Amino acid sequence: MTISEQLITIQQKNQSRLCVGLDTVIAKLPLALKSKPESIYEFNKAIIEATANEVCAYKINFAFYEQYGAEGMEALRKSLECIPGNIITIADAKRGDIGNTSRAYATSVFEEMDFDAITVSPYMGRDSIEPFMEYENKIVFILALTSNPGSADFQRLVSDGKPIYRHVVEKAHTWKSKSTLGFVVGATHPQEVEEIRTYSSDSIFLIPGIGTQGGDASATMKANGNAPAIVNVSRAVLYASNGIDFESKAHEQAQFYRKEIGM
Repeated sequence: MTISEQLITIQQKNQSRLCVGLDTVIAKLPLALKSKPESIYEFNKAIIEATANEVCAYKINFAFYEQYGAEGMEALRKSLECIPGNIITIADAKRGDIGNTSRAYATSVFEEMDFDAITVSPYMGRDSIEPFMEYENKIVFILALTSNPGSADFQRLVSDGKPIYRHVVEKAHTWKSKSTLGFVVGATHPQEVEEIRTYSSDSIFLIPGIGTQGGDASATMKANGNAPAIVNVSRAVLYASNGIDFESKAHEQAQFYRKEIGM
């Protein structure tokens, strides 16, 4: 089964395009859990068990684990291991550097940790992404138009009559890749989601920005149409409650967003 087939299979099985971002922070853990790095894994495991039937993917943002050093990275690895094998795993690492460095990053994420997908930055050009594209049956999500307000600083600058994000998408479509190339396009830009679909109709979009960031799920999914997409929600699911009911509240929120996003 190819990675695209795996994504379609789990989305159809769970009737879900929802991805839960495991952006776990010790200070925000439920009061019932001890405030120490090993509690991150306990929390993540509980969240995964509570939401696995509502999602198609989990996204792990490396920064939230790296800040706690070796114990944080151990929590990342253990959390990754308890994600069911049919669900897509995304390393939200936003890597992108000169060839040898990117090759080391790619080896770490795709071989040593065996993630299904990664987010990468295109700023340094094709050769900074090429090592990731050499892996079959993986998804490489290239940052195109991100959900944060600062995305306007560079991504919307116009060159040769086109915004930079359009140059990124169109250029990436010319690259030969063994991996499946997708794009990060924020739900805070529904008009641009529709626009980008006119020149990237079949690519998988990783769409952040629903929930705490205020993205409109209905407008975004209407703009995306039936094209392949994974829609991420993090804090609105993770921190639905800081009480002993955190698991059931996370499940309720995941179920809510699964239905709101739709298929």
